[in-house]
Amino acid sequence: MTHLSVEMLAADPVEPITSAGHAQLGIAVLAGIAVIVLLITKFKLHAFLALTVGSLALGAFAGAPLDKAITSFTAGLGSTVAGVGVLIALGAILGKLLADSGGADQIVDTILAKAGGRAMPWAMVLIASVIGLPLFFEVGIVLLIPVVLMVAKRGNYSLMQIGIPALAGLSVMHGLIPPHPGPLVAIDAVKANLGVTLALGVLVAIPTVVIAGPLFSKVAARWVDVPAPEKMIPQRPSEDLEKRPGFGATVATVLLPVVLMLAKALVDIVVDDPEATVQRVFDVIGSPLIALLAAVIVGMFTLGRAAGFTKDRLSTTVEKSLAPIAGVLMIVGAGGGFKQTLIDVGVGQMILDFSKDWSIPALLLAWLIAVAIRLATGSATVATISAAGLVAPLAADMSTSHTALLVLAIGAGSLFFSHVNDAGFWLVKEYFGLDVGQTIKTWSVMETIISVVAGGLVLLLSLII
Repeated sequence: MTHLSVEMLAADPVEPITSAGHAQLGIAVLAGIAVIVLLITKFKLHAFLALTVGSLALGAFAGAPLDKAITSFTAGLGSTVAGVGVLIALGAILGKLLADSGGADQIVDTILAKAGGRAMPWAMVLIASVIGLPLFFEVGIVLLIPVVLMVAKRGNYSLMQIGIPALAGLSVMHGLIPPHPGPLVAIDAVKANLGVTLALGVLVAIPTVVIAGPLFSKVAARWVDVPAPEKMIPQRPSEDLEKRPGFGATVATVLLPVVLMLAKALVDIVVDDPEATVQRVFDVIGSPLIALLAAVIVGMFTLGRAAGFTKDRLSTTVEKSLAPIAGVLMIVGAGGGFKQTLIDVGVGQMILDFSKDWSIPALLLAWLIAVAIRLATGSATVATISAAGLVAPLAADMSTSHTALLVLAIGAGSLFFSHVNDAGFWLVKEYFGLDVGQTIKTWSVMETIISVVAGGLVLLLSLII
C-alpha cells in the first residue's frame, strides 16, 4: 500500500498551506463537508464531482491559495488510486467471474440444500458473508435478491426473516473487511497492517452479523410482515449455463486471498524477522495485490474454465467487470483528494492538538466522525474516506493492533442508519417491495445495529489487546 503524507505529519508536522487558526479551519471543514452534502443531496451531483468541488471549497474557506489546493487534491487522488485502484479492479474481476460462471449460485444452492426450517436465516447469513467477500455491496444485493425471494416464497418464510440475514452479511463485509474499497482506503490512510486489520475485522464481523442478521430478523419479521413480491424475481446468471463450478473449488477460490493475507499476518507475528526467507516469501504472496491477482488467475480456471468459458468469453467477462467500477474508482480517488486537502490545510494537526485535551477515546472519535458524515452524505465509502483523513494523525502513536482497530471503528461508523440519501436504501426498498417506513424499520435499523455493535466490539477489543 502507498504511504501518504500522514507519516511526515505525525513525526514532524507538514507546514500547512494556510496560516488559518483553529476556528477558521473548523469552519472550513464544516463548510467543505456542507458543500459536498448539498451537492449530493440537493443537486443530485455525482459524488466524484461533489468531492472535487468540496475539496476546492475547503481550501478556499481555509484561506489556501487555489493552486496549492488543486495540487493537494490531485496528489491525494493520485496516491489513493495508486494504493487501492488495482485492488478494486482485481476484486471486481473476481466478483464478475464468481457471478457469471454460476459459482455464486453453486454456493447458494449447496448451502440451501443442507439447510431448512430454523437454520435457514443462518444459512442466508453464511451465503451472504462468503459471496460478499469479493463483491461490491450493490453487486452482492443483485446476486442474492433472487435467492432471498425464491427461498421466502418456496419455504413460506417471512421475507424479512430471510432477507435481513443476507443484507447483514453483505453490509458487514462491505464496511469492515478488505478488499472492499472503504476499508482499503482507511488502511492506506492510517498506515494500518492489512493482515491484522483483516484478522480483527473477521473477529468483529462474526458476532456483529449474528446479532444484526438472524437475531434481529426475528424482530424485523414481526415489525414488517410482507410476502416476497412476484414481479421482482429475476433470472439467475447460471440458468443459461450447461455446467458450473464445483462448490469446493468455488469456496476455495473466494477464500484464497483472505487465507494468503491472514497467513502473511500470522508469519509476521510468529517469525518477526524481516530478513528471514519465510517472512519475505509471505510478505510477497500475502500482499493484497498478489493475493487478489492469484485468486483472479486461479478463478479463471476453477470458475471460468469449469463453467465451459472459452478464452474469448473469459476475456469478455474481465472486460465487462471493469466498466462498472469506473465510478467507484473516481469516488474513492476524489475522496483521497479531499482527505489530502484536509491534511494539507492543517486540519489533521488541528484534530491532533484538540485531541490532547479531549477525554474522548480516539476510536470513539473516529466512529462519531464517520457516523456524522454517513448521515449527511448517505455514502459509506465517502464517510470512510473522509473520516480516515480527519483522524489519520491520531494513528501516529498507536500500536499495530490499535491502528487496525481505528480502521474498523471508521468502517463501523460508516454503516450507521442508512436513510433516504443512500442508494442502498432505495435498492432494498424496491427489490423487497417495501414502503419508506417499512424500509426504515428493517434495513435502516439493521444498519444501525451493525454500526453500534461493531463499534462497541472495537472499543472492547481496544481494552483487551
